[in-house]
Amino acid sequence: MLQNNLLGILIPFAGITLAAADFFIGAMPYLLSFAAGAMLYVVAEELIPEMSEGEHSDIGVLSFAFGFTLMMALDVALG
Repeated sequence: MLQNNLLGILIPFAGITLAAADFFIGAMPYLLSFAAGAMLYVVAEELIPEMSEGEHSDIGVLSFAFGFTLMMALDVALG
């Protein structure tokens, strides 16, 4: 019973979110790019632990980001 009431409270918020989605359609590619970059950072920093060890841990992450960007640019240019 309590779960049904809590779900009923959330439905108007979902409607407002979906109505606001029309407003963000133009910005969606930029927002998704930002989300993808954040995910790449998490993968490089947390899931590949060797990159974040030592005193210069940012060098590994930046190298990963540069290599990924280079390979994506080559894929778009040549592909």
